[in-house]
Amino acid sequence: MFPLQRGRRLRVNESIRSLVRETTLSPSDFMFPMFIAEGENVQVEIPSMPGIFRRSIDLTVKEVQELFDLGIRAVNIYVKVDENLKDNAGTEAWNPNGLMQNAIRAIKAACPEMIVMPDVALDPYSIYGHDGIIANGDVENDSTNDALVKMAVSHAQAGADFVAPSDMMDGRVLRLRQGLDAAGYHNVGIMSYSAKYASAFYGPFRDALDSAPKEADVVVPKNKKTYQMDYANRLEAIKEALWDVEEGADMVMVKPGIAYLDIVREVKNAVHVPVTVYHVSGEYAMIKAASERGWLDHDQTMMEQLMCIKRAGASLISTYFAKEAAILLNKK
Repeated sequence: MFPLQRGRRLRVNESIRSLVRETTLSPSDFMFPMFIAEGENVQVEIPSMPGIFRRSIDLTVKEVQELFDLGIRAVNIYVKVDENLKDNAGTEAWNPNGLMQNAIRAIKAACPEMIVMPDVALDPYSIYGHDGIIANGDVENDSTNDALVKMAVSHAQAGADFVAPSDMMDGRVLRLRQGLDAAGYHNVGIMSYSAKYASAFYGPFRDALDSAPKEADVVVPKNKKTYQMDYANRLEAIKEALWDVEEGADMVMVKPGIAYLDIVREVKNAVHVPVTVYHVSGEYAMIKAASERGWLDHDQTMMEQLMCIKRAGASLISTYFAKEAAILLNKK
């Protein structure tokens, strides 16, 4: 019998396709990661991330205002720390007048409704480039958690809306929740990097912050595989996300994005909090490089990847394409 059901009837033209479209994108689905540097009127493009810059606070504030006008409602901020401020304990991380703390205050003063989620990890502050304190040849979990609590509280004092622990220490979400509550910051949320994989896709990001593990005169891990997840594992991601929710995470994150969409869906099905996906620097750089060579259509590939991340279950997408994608969406 010739088919009575014809799927193509719902694909005849764009009007019909838009009527039955299951997933949509808007600028409010995006969070923009921003890199902040010392100084004034500083804007340095990151060579491996065309179109992405390290900016001083004054120029960061201007960019934030432009993002807000486009409909983007969240920024995830990172700082490039001077070498002379780095040590093993990461003590600059909770300096009340540090670069991160000053950036948070400036952004919230200029654009109070922009949601600011500062990164919580010690790698930008570490002389070894690791996310925690080195002891006995490895990253020491519990002393690192103590440092992360001080860092998160300092972010809350500066005006952060959420803190975003990206370190992957065990038990840190509970410690952060307890520390924030004890300091009176009950309404400061936690967006936890719950399923953060030890991925090769982070290379350009580490160029941006000079945060890759470094050789040292003491024994340190050569990579971050003792705390970031093995990319061969699926069930572990669900377990980590569930633990973080139990410990008080308001949102969980899967990182990277496109290569991990199966994990995004698994985590989405397992938890009852918003799921953020980090569309990481290497994924950004690949599209930029391929489009520069004429191998891919930049805008179509960008929007397809973002739509696929949303379709997989993302409530929020942290992406370096946020501004470009918002501009395109606003033209429709």
